[in-house]
Amino acid sequence: MSDLLIRPLVAGEENLFDSMADPLPQLRQVPYADGIAGGGYRPETTWIALRGGQVVARAAWLRPPGAVGAPWLERFDLAAEPEVGAALLHAAHEALGGPGRYYAALPAHWRRRPEVLAVVTPPMAAARLAGLVEAGERLRCSWTGTPLPATSGRYTFRPPVDLAEINALVARVAEPDVLTGLEIARAVGGVDLATDPLAWLGESTDGWRVGLVDGRPVGLVGTAGDACYPLLAYLGLLDDAARGELLAEAVRVLADGGAREVIADVDAHRVAVLAELERTGFRQLRARVLFAPPAVPGGTA
Repeated sequence: MSDLLIRPLVAGEENLFDSMADPLPQLRQVPYADGIAGGGYRPETTWIALRGGQVVARAAWLRPPGAVGAPWLERFDLAAEPEVGAALLHAAHEALGGPGRYYAALPAHWRRRPEVLAVVTPPMAAARLAGLVEAGERLRCSWTGTPLPATSGRYTFRPPVDLAEINALVARVAEPDVLTGLEIARAVGGVDLATDPLAWLGESTDGWRVGLVDGRPVGLVGTAGDACYPLLAYLGLLDDAARGELLAEAVRVLADGGAREVIADVDAHRVAVLAELERTGFRQLRARVLFAPPAVPGGTA
């Protein structure tokens, strides 16, 4: 690697980042230029590896303005051997104060697609060589107008009585089924969406519904219609049998408000939740695999 030059960008040469062809153009990603304009990406936290004057690896750490957490590696592309990517990460980690979280964005069903595996395997290998370990995978799913399943008539739904009811029900949920934007809430607001969703979603009951059987709560769902996309932000169950109808109710709430697409994030290992999302009409959009330093806990992305 004697002819390899690794360095951060400097102001005014942002186009150098985009001189490397996008290896996964099918992914929905914020363009680098837009990230620079919005202040989330910065030249000093963007690193490149040059060989013969050509960019063969690039890495961009993201930290939105006002975020309370550390920057995370959002873009990492490699058109060279894994050792080159690892060398870039080592140099950047040393300059940035140590390794942090890396969220590898991947197309849906990436493990079953050889052409995608050929692209994503080298940077993931580089992350491992740089000392990061795989610590979880989350799937983003999208509903785009598919007819919803018929209801059984067993459940009724109502808005929460007040914020205290939301907090009391959240406290009873051991592990929420759906947490959309979990990593953003943590990094930007320092909020654990699983235990304190109102701190991130705001103190309003309008987007929430409580599911009941014979007046007894069986779960609750919180939606957000004015985020980047209309989304199913929180789904927590006290009775797993209510999952499908709570999902459908959440989509109805957003669709009645004009949403044509609804986004939901789920941990990849939650097979039953994913199956119910698909039965409700959701389809996988992409995956995000979390790589983290060994000392940093994290089972979800």
